[in-house]
Parts: sequence; C-alpha cells; structure tokens
Amino acid sequence: MIKPLDVCDTTLLDYEKKFKALSDRNRLYIMRILSTEGKTCVCDLSGLLELTQSKLSYHLKILLDVNFISVERVGKWNYYSANPTEIKKVLSPDLCCLFYPE
Repeated sequence: MIKPLDVCDTTLLDYEKKFKALSDRNRLYIMRILSTEGKTCVCDLSGLLELTQSKLSYHLKILLDVNFISVERVGKWNYYSANPTEIKKVLSPDLCCLFYPE
C-alpha cells in the first residue's frame, strides 16, 4: 500500500477546507458580492444578506481562513475584498463566470 506524502496530505487538507467553505449558499453569495462589487463594508454585507452580525462574522471567518477574501480596517469598519487568485484556483470556468462576469 502506498502511503501519501506529507506534502500531499497538507495540500489535500487545504483543498478540503476550501471546498467546505464553498459548500454554503451564504458564503457563495458573499464571494459573489465581493467579486462583482469590489471592496465592501461589513455593514453593507449585513444588509444585503439579511444575516445577524454573529452569523455574518462566522461566514466571513471561514472565507478568511481559506484566503478567499481579505479584510481591511478603515476607522471603525471592516471592508472585505475577494481574492480572485485563490477563488480561480478551485472554480471551473463555468462557475467563475458567476463571480467574474466579462
């Protein structure tokens, strides 16, 4: 029996986390908003998604942990942006068009 390499295990674990992050409609919607609208204030995301602050924070944390999005603090507000390089690594061309329409 072939034993997987440690590097392979790490890579597989990274992709497992990324695909889990994609397995929720709210997180997909967050990524679509950030990909199409650009940098967006957390206050605007809350209104668009109709989520409580705690639920929105939960989803944003998951997306941050897999590097699909980034955050920048401006004054008292956090602004989130999509990371297209990471997103395009895991999405097919068909699905990418939802996030990056031409």
